[in-house]
Amino acid sequence: MAINIDFPFHFDNYGHTANTSDDDHIRDMIEQFLFTNAGERVNRPDFGSGLLQLVFAPNSPELAAAVQFTVQAGLQRWLGDVITVEAVEVTSEEATLHVTVKYQVLRSQEARVATFSRSAS
Repeated sequence: MAINIDFPFHFDNYGHTANTSDDDHIRDMIEQFLFTNAGERVNRPDFGSGLLQLVFAPNSPELAAAVQFTVQAGLQRWLGDVITVEAVEVTSEEATLHVTVKYQVLRSQEARVATFSRSAS
């Protein structure tokens, strides 16, 4: 059984590094990919979706389709050994970005839906 460190890193009530379940760890990995900009990770310059740069971009069907394709391809590249991405929906309301990812966990074959929000600040 693998021990998964919870994200964001913090300590539990006993002062130990907080751990999390496999399902929550997968969700954490998706969140890290979505809200990391390319170039932020050492030795992984192309890791990340760059979604936060789009919070103030003008909305259009073309941009939404491009973002959906890019995010889905990136998730498959970086997490393809853990999940199969079924759908990605990205919406922006004022200064808040909402991302919904529908995926299937490969190990358990369970379908999951995770929604993430981030404000530009």
